[in-house]
Amino acid sequence: MLDGAMLVWFIFAAISVIFVTWDSFTNTPTSWVQRLAWILVVVYTGVVGLLLYLITCRRPFPGGHDTFTRATWKQSVNSEMHCLAGDATGIVIAASIVPLLGLTNGWDAIIEYISGFICGLFIFQALMMLNMYQGNYLKAVRKTFFAETVSMNMVMAGMIPTMVILASLWPESEDPTRATFWFRMSLAAIVGGIIAYPINYWLVKNHLKHGCMTLPGRDRPAPCLGFCSPEKPSGGTNLLTDSLAGHSQAKSHNEHQMEMSSLPLVTSSAWVVGTILFLLFTLFLTNHIFPIRF
Repeated sequence: MLDGAMLVWFIFAAISVIFVTWDSFTNTPTSWVQRLAWILVVVYTGVVGLLLYLITCRRPFPGGHDTFTRATWKQSVNSEMHCLAGDATGIVIAASIVPLLGLTNGWDAIIEYISGFICGLFIFQALMMLNMYQGNYLKAVRKTFFAETVSMNMVMAGMIPTMVILASLWPESEDPTRATFWFRMSLAAIVGGIIAYPINYWLVKNHLKHGCMTLPGRDRPAPCLGFCSPEKPSGGTNLLTDSLAGHSQAKSHNEHQMEMSSLPLVTSSAWVVGTILFLLFTLFLTNHIFPIRF
């Protein structure tokens, strides 16, 4: 029965990845970073990721992306995709290697945490957001450290316990050459995404983390959207109309941007410690059901 469920899952996951890849390059006007994040998330979460993409990021019609993605809850989902894509990628890489080391599941979890943190912060946050910080990599690391750390701890609080539990139920799922390994990773990524959403909503709402931003000049309104006169213009282009349209689009994009804020060191440190304690609490509960050994 599990084999049949996995077969259906992987078929629909493949279809979802193909669609999101095609749509993100041909329709939705987001940056290459956002595209890559969505593609990787859909690789890991299948149809669940596709559904989120459709309701929070996909452009519904030309000129409508800014308005469609403006709601804070949608911005939060798009913001979380950066974290989830990076953390899940790091964890999957580590989980593919640790079986060769013959370690206990506790050490496996530590290695996966470190790998997820490195991949999430130093690649998917700092490196890929480099242009936002004038090409200064150290500044990008410093500016994204807090948001990535608290978000990643929540992702880990969902992923690691799920991986430990499913590995106990499906021992063969620790082998990266088996389909159950990738199914276990998918389920863990989904749980991690759910657990991490509230903290990402809080980060975006308080301007501590970026959401989804439309690329300037890439989301032009469709011709005659809403109304089009049947009469042909008597002369050349209407410079006033074009100017107003361009001003309206620029204003919409600028309104969609957010000024980033920061927290005092004591407050941000308290949030980091709090998310670490939450992660440890979830591992403590997991250990009472499925032992975590060192």
